[in-house]
Amino acid sequence: MKIGTALLASAVIGLFALGEVESAKADKLDDVINAGKVRCGVVLDFPPIGFRDANNEPAGFDVEYCKDLAAAMEVDYEILPLTWAERLPVIVTNRADVVFGATSDTLERAKTVGFTIPYAIYYAQAVVTRDSGIATFEDMKGKRVGAAVGTVPEIEFLKYAKEWGTEDLYQGFQSENEVFLAVAQGKIDAGITTNTAVKPITDQYENVIAGPRMPWTTDYTSVVGPRKDFGWLNYLNLFITHQVRSGRYQELWGQFVGGEAPDLRIPGVMY
Repeated sequence: MKIGTALLASAVIGLFALGEVESAKADKLDDVINAGKVRCGVVLDFPPIGFRDANNEPAGFDVEYCKDLAAAMEVDYEILPLTWAERLPVIVTNRADVVFGATSDTLERAKTVGFTIPYAIYYAQAVVTRDSGIATFEDMKGKRVGAAVGTVPEIEFLKYAKEWGTEDLYQGFQSENEVFLAVAQGKIDAGITTNTAVKPITDQYENVIAGPRMPWTTDYTSVVGPRKDFGWLNYLNLFITHQVRSGRYQELWGQFVGGEAPDLRIPGVMY
């Protein structure tokens, strides 16, 4: 009996010791502060949220959010240009500390990476050629449609294409710039993007016009970090709330998108 009690006590002490070791380990927040730099993954073919300016420098809403995060942490920043498909792998492989990349917070993705509260809200919309004859979403049936690989627009549209039996008319592209160019060149009739990208693209290409809004739900997007780094995700959540409370969110939205910034709260849900 005494031996059993001693073993139990020893095991408990060992567990406490292990817990102390684990708690003493630095988390991602400490890592970034100690490194003196935050590495931000940003999609740069998503104007006006992420793009390259006339000097080929990263610019846009997401780039400014990275700069603001670095300033809040009093560290330097590094912008890592990403394709849509690279947003999760760059976190999993620890090549980036955080991703500002209009990433929808799906439950499937949450098995791989961690998500903050929403920091930007979008809805999906098509850009079409002037002679496409596409005025409504239903008009896209039987048309050649494209979107960026691995994005929610691709995932959601393919559900309809499967129902319509027109999956063979769909084409995926590695970047949104490729989607827009394909529309402009008449290789596809419609490209699906977000509402924020429509004006810059229709201004750029004379034969491309705004198309219909897609029927799926509003796209709540989150900042992405490592799934198990709760301290880091908590800090990012607080950063997002400070951006809103300080008026910086509205300032940047007005600068790059225009108009009133969308309300980040979901009706009936408290973050």
